Amino acid sequence: MAQIAKKTIRYLQGKKEKGEKITMVSTYDYISAKLCEEVGIDCILVGDSLGMVFQGLDSTLPVTLEEMIYHTKAVRRGAPRTFIIVDMPFMSYQESPEVALRNCGRVLKETGAQAVKLEGGEEIAQTVEKLTSLGIPVVGHIGFTPQFIHSLSGPRVVGKLQSEAQKLRKDFKALESAGAFMIVLESIPRELAKELTESSSAITIGIGAGKFCDGQVLVFHDLVGLYEEIKPRFVRRYLEGAKLFREALHKFKIEVEEGLFPSEEESYGA
Repeated sequence: MAQIAKKTIRYLQGKKEKGEKITMVSTYDYISAKLCEEVGIDCILVGDSLGMVFQGLDSTLPVTLEEMIYHTKAVRRGAPRTFIIVDMPFMSYQESPEVALRNCGRVLKETGAQAVKLEGGEEIAQTVEKLTSLGIPVVGHIGFTPQFIHSLSGPRVVGKLQSEAQKLRKDFKALESAGAFMIVLESIPRELAKELTESSSAITIGIGAGKFCDGQVLVFHDLVGLYEEIKPRFVRRYLEGAKLFREALHKFKIEVEEGLFPSEEESYGA
């Protein structure tokens, strides 16, 4: 079987133009990335959500640039032909366009990823323009933005109020005009997501934004049921993974304690 070519921005834009939905999974390690590539997932987002899902923190804010680079390298090894996007962690791009350029450039050079993702709207448009003008593809992220968790007073739907909806429209336009080729819409009303998607040539990826976006993203550990602490309304579990893992571990524990593992077939002779 011939190898599938590495997926590119042109490939993703072609899917939008043809009305074909784009699939994205957020994950952080070699094995899960390999599984994503084997089934043909279009994009992997190496999300700073690893702070909560992988490290057990209560927010994404403590995640470092070095940690994002480490995890992205593992993901790229597992998924060499999938389109890889990296979340730029808190305070790795907000200080100035020059700092953002240095850090985003480092991420692409060291990881083999193809794009970076930045949270925010009009306030980061100048930074997005600087990055895209110098060949660094940027994915935007508006709506509920986890790096703004304190100012947003926790996870919530953004855009139900007219003032919030109007700000989201301005933020979306600012990111598109600055050169973002893709924008993640998180926890916003579905009709607003539909309006933004249909009015733009930029690709929209929804998470809690309804079915009218160009594609959808979920965290790997959420969709396979490994992360049980939080289950937002927009998460669909396709497997109760944690339950299956606990059953396997419990069976291992019992069989070791009862002398049933290892068997003769699982042991080496003299």
